[in-house]
Amino acid sequence: MRQVALVTGSSRGIGLAAAEALAREGFAVAVNGPADDAELQAAVARIAALGVPTVAAPFDVTDIAGHDAALHRIEEALGPLTTLVNNAGVGVMQRGDLLEVSEASWDRCLSVNSKAMFFLSQAFARRLMARERPASLFHSIVNVTSSNAVAVAVQRAEYCASKAAAAMVSKALAVRLGPENIAVYDVQPGLIATEMTAPVIDGYRLRAEAGLTLFPRVGQPEDMGAIIASLASGRLPYTTGQAISADAGMLVPRF
Repeated sequence: MRQVALVTGSSRGIGLAAAEALAREGFAVAVNGPADDAELQAAVARIAALGVPTVAAPFDVTDIAGHDAALHRIEEALGPLTTLVNNAGVGVMQRGDLLEVSEASWDRCLSVNSKAMFFLSQAFARRLMARERPASLFHSIVNVTSSNAVAVAVQRAEYCASKAAAAMVSKALAVRLGPENIAVYDVQPGLIATEMTAPVIDGYRLRAEAGLTLFPRVGQPEDMGAIIASLASGRLPYTTGQAISADAGMLVPRF
């Protein structure tokens, strides 16, 4: 039997790298984006070229009422899901003084980055618990949060709050789902070169080279993909509830 993964926000960036890494592990993959557009179709073709069953799964993760239907469509196409990678996320609408943060930007970050992943995880877990699951297959939820779950970026306060909430959701899910043999992990990327970070990554690259990170470079989506695939493949046996600081040691306390 084959492992089957849904990776949200996988038409580009970390999500696409995770989908590729999972496909190389032999997973069937549902590639998600908010719309069935050219970017999503290109990502599907890229994953399918790796020789695994692949399906486009266009849906808005914030449409809570649509989660069950979306999961049903994926399972009809690929078979029973074993793995959920909650990667879809958004940044702030505008960087700046937290005293000027708008309600719209706050609500957008919390809606996508924490509320949507909570309820999609809930729908996924209910499906798994409602059926017999082969012991030979590893079942897991891998949440992609951020180093800003624990470290303040004062110009993006609402983003930090949403990722801190997502990190706590990861812990709560791990506690609830551990007795069901469903592992839960929280991957907390640091400085990663993606479309979201493109406007500021050059500045962070200089800071990384100057010692902000212990490895003097910014990370790549492929780095995160390898971590996610390792977790989802069960290569860290007897673990759950862990936060993986995928930040090149940036948050290691130092004198």
